[in-house]
Amino acid sequence: MKVSVVICTYAMERYDVFSECVDSVLAQTYDPLEVVIVVDGNEPVFERVREDYGGLDDVVLHCNDENHGISYSRTRGAEIATGDVVAFIDDDAVAENDWVAELARVYDETDAIAVGGDVVPEWVTEKPDFFPEEFYWLVGCVEPGFAEDKEEVRNTYGSNISYRRPVFLTVGGYDPNTGRKGDQHLQAHEAPVGIRLLERYGKGMIFTEDAVVHHKLFDYRGDLRWLVFRSFWQGYSKRIMDLLYPNAPDDKGDYLKQLLTHFIPRRIRSLVRSPSTFGAKQLLSIVLFTGAVGLGYLYAILTPNLIEKANA
Repeated sequence: MKVSVVICTYAMERYDVFSECVDSVLAQTYDPLEVVIVVDGNEPVFERVREDYGGLDDVVLHCNDENHGISYSRTRGAEIATGDVVAFIDDDAVAENDWVAELARVYDETDAIAVGGDVVPEWVTEKPDFFPEEFYWLVGCVEPGFAEDKEEVRNTYGSNISYRRPVFLTVGGYDPNTGRKGDQHLQAHEAPVGIRLLERYGKGMIFTEDAVVHHKLFDYRGDLRWLVFRSFWQGYSKRIMDLLYPNAPDDKGDYLKQLLTHFIPRRIRSLVRSPSTFGAKQLLSIVLFTGAVGLGYLYAILTPNLIEKANA
């Protein structure tokens, strides 16, 4: 089974981080492996990519004619790829050497149509003491209670996700109106694909904790204002998903309920038993982020012509 790994990038200022990602994929133990690099409309970056990787076997390069965003770029990469399976990793992540091998093992041993793995936070600077692990999902990392090993989920996080390529393309790939593109705030581009897989094939994605990537978290991801802002737009995005797919499984909604009924009460009990500034900060952050998600959802409810604006 041939696996194609798609890596998308767009900015020269993060080129060193991107190249570390590419090198980790080139160092994979799995074979046959193809690496597809998509540069999102930046010719100087593409020229440097061509200098560094253009002469390597099983490396395919592509540059979009303009900046289209991560969702378009990933789908374009899947179209260019020739593997039976297409895997995606963010350009600010580093894969463990057996990452692809572990994803492929699940495909070999099961009838999976999609497989995703663990995303471990790697703070480039010191982790903020107020940031709770219950909200790792805000920064694209796997949070406690996400799933059991080999459990079927709707989708994993975008830095460690894969699909049987014909299946991914059959359901239309990623919607270019979602995901990161300039100032656009509609998030969770993996969710619609997971929902369409469930609707068409009656099955979701298998999560494996053995396929691991490390997601670099830079200073801005530890900034309180940025995290509140992101929480708000997560809530906004969730409302759009609810409108577009009213009958779909609500993974994040279920997690927020678990947060309110299990994690927050557990935090409070722990704080009562052993009062600490550290514990109080994290509890307050959980309440703040949860409230911001709720405000984003409410803002979306009150926004006229929401779907049309999201697609604009």
